[in-house]
Amino acid sequence: MNVGVDIEEVERFAERMRDEKCLERIFSNEEISYSVTKKNSLQHLAARFAAKEAVWKALSSKNKKFVITDISIRNNKAGKPHVYIRNKRYKKIDISLSHTTKYVVAFAIVF
Repeated sequence: MNVGVDIEEVERFAERMRDEKCLERIFSNEEISYSVTKKNSLQHLAARFAAKEAVWKALSSKNKKFVITDISIRNNKAGKPHVYIRNKRYKKIDISLSHTTKYVVAFAIVF
């Protein structure tokens, strides 16, 4: 079992994401579409970024060769986030996301 965790400051994340091309380099269309429908879209994008980072950290300790754009975070109908790698659901990873107005945090466990 491996773990990864990441925390992001929402305001700092927002500054980096002012460039629309930056968004497209980091997030899938599904992640962007999901987040922009939410009241606090930047918090949702920042949480997904933190989740990608946490997953990448957990996988890199297993010597997996992934880049952040290979990882996508999608919610099921009940709202639970799941990890997809190269558009395939990766069932051996559990993630948890949380956010406030100032910070987001993500925790990933790879079984």
